[in-house]
Amino acid sequence: MPHIDEHTTVIAAGVDDVWRSLGETLDRSFSRPGMARYARLVGSADCTASGPRPLAEGSTVPGFRVVAAVPGRELVLKGRHRFSSYALIFRLEHISPGRSRLRAESRAVFPGLAGSIYRRLVIGTGGHEIGMRRLLSAIRRRSE
Repeated sequence: MPHIDEHTTVIAAGVDDVWRSLGETLDRSFSRPGMARYARLVGSADCTASGPRPLAEGSTVPGFRVVAAVPGRELVLKGRHRFSSYALIFRLEHISPGRSRLRAESRAVFPGLAGSIYRRLVIGTGGHEIGMRRLLSAIRRRSE
């Protein structure tokens, strides 16, 4: 899938704490009732939260399925719906004792005319970027 963007934050916490906060924040953020409704509206393959908790390979949240989970290192979410196939890849790095770097990479394809319009609505308006920055800020707050 083509690269869309990458966002990074430095967190004053160790990778184990950030890993826990990453899973909890994603689970809470994507499992809100509005997210499930939106996932159904666009025809997402995964519309409900299911599977192991904390998030692990095979877990789902509305719009995403966990396809890889290496605790303390990487969490890969993939999803698809009528307008796009996409992935969010979270990578954790130890910087120093009590400091970690969290990277969030977005990848997606938007096939056809409907996909192109959807891309303009989600990516072109800056909505995706705002959402990712808020998500990383929430993970940082929960970790610290």
